Amino acid sequence: MKKVITIAGSNSQNSINRKLLTYASDLLEHVEVISIDLNDYVLPIYGADFEDENGIPTAVKRLNELLDKTDGFIIALAEHNGTYTAVFKNTLDWLSRANMKVWREKPVLLMATSPGGRGGATVLQGAVNYFPFLGANVIEDFSLPSFFDNFSDEGISNENLKEELIQKVQLFEQIIIPLE
Repeated sequence: MKKVITIAGSNSQNSINRKLLTYASDLLEHVEVISIDLNDYVLPIYGADFEDENGIPTAVKRLNELLDKTDGFIIALAEHNGTYTAVFKNTLDWLSRANMKVWREKPVLLMATSPGGRGGATVLQGAVNYFPFLGANVIEDFSLPSFFDNFSDEGISNENLKEELIQKVQLFEQIIIPLE
């Protein structure tokens, strides 16, 4: 069975991006989902001096090995001051030291949400432009604006946004598992 790794780009236990990510991954029908919680990979702040003295941390090596075993990624990015959260950027920096092609040239579905009307659009656009340099084959991206107005315990409540995400997840899954 094909495997998809999901990553919420936040270490918040109440992350709205994690909620969106769980909703999106539940739409997948024919893949095994492996959910990565960045809280399980506590890392020192990346620095060349630290790496020279200590090497690559064991947690990075474990995560790097896990990334080798996937057929694609769904990543939901929280936005802090228009860019990635510190925990996600630090993890990305460390992973790039283990393998510059962090995303292994695999299909990636990028998402973001926020309480505001732009739905994390700034961090999402930055990732769409930057992730290919790290080996991402960005298939689609999705922004959910005004999270608390458009998401409930049942999932996305705005029918147009819900249908948009469903279509993007289906396209992503079709690329992971081509029709035969």
